[in-house]
Amino acid sequence: MGRRRALRVGGIGAAAVVGVLVAGCSGGGGGGGGASPSATSSSSSSSGGGGPRSFLTGEAGAAGHVLAVKIDNVPAARPQTGLNDAAIVYAIEVEGGLSRLMAVFDSNHLPPVVGPVRSARQTDVQLLQEYNKPALAFSGAQSQLLPELKKNDDLTAVTGTKDFFRNHDRPAPHNEFLHPAKPADKGGTAKDIGLRFADATPAGGGPGTSASAKMPAARFSFSWNGSQYRVAMDGKTSPWTADNVIVQHVTVRESDFHSRTGFVPFSQTVGHGSAQILRNGRSYAATWDRPAAGDGTTYTFDGRTLPLHPGRTWIVLEP
Repeated sequence: MGRRRALRVGGIGAAAVVGVLVAGCSGGGGGGGGASPSATSSSSSSSGGGGPRSFLTGEAGAAGHVLAVKIDNVPAARPQTGLNDAAIVYAIEVEGGLSRLMAVFDSNHLPPVVGPVRSARQTDVQLLQEYNKPALAFSGAQSQLLPELKKNDDLTAVTGTKDFFRNHDRPAPHNEFLHPAKPADKGGTAKDIGLRFADATPAGGGPGTSASAKMPAARFSFSWNGSQYRVAMDGKTSPWTADNVIVQHVTVRESDFHSRTGFVPFSQTVGHGSAQILRNGRSYAATWDRPAAGDGTTYTFDGRTLPLHPGRTWIVLEP
């Protein structure tokens, strides 16, 4: 879809943190942190098993609290840390056509450190309305957006607390990191956001061993290694993997919160459009639909809900 303008719609030393950062960079899908789980919710996943399953991954386990963290994604910020512990990673366009990530964590599966943390955007607000008042951790925001984030009833803003710290082995502003356990406690319990999961690979589609997506000044590619999709950004491989990939085509408009330096993108995630979905080495030409900001996002193929493979998902909001 095309771009249209003007529619409203505390630190510790580096030596003390280097081991933690390396561990977070290489982390898998395992737990860490120590936030208290909630046993009040389970997903409606069809992946089998008698106990509760995560709304965010379809894997076994009761729902925890949701923490979203804004992550830097320019070359100076890589490799990031903690992304393989995120249930969902969104890639979102920002100024200059660059990309920024938003990693969504369940408090039952936290890395010890996440980052580098960067600033929030208006896109984040609409996107997170389908969650249950999650915590959003970020390093700052546009002067008019910041008070809106702090008083927003659909999320809990977390910024400038003692949970943030600087790694002085990296240049600013690409060196602010987060201990996520306490911020995650501030998020609402995970709820149904529209995703469905199944172990069995859905019928139809075609071979999906690779896919790519782009923004004006950013590129993503995903390659199937027989068990997961390996993530590459701007032509360079990364430590990150995904069990599912969704390239969701969205309309990009100008944000209500402007910058003196130029166009600030707002990616519209309420509405409907096309998407490419990859799972188990297969590719599906799908449709996404989200009728209102408080609704979850559903993905359909050939008139039916398309289930994802239980596990972690990357969603690229491609303009």
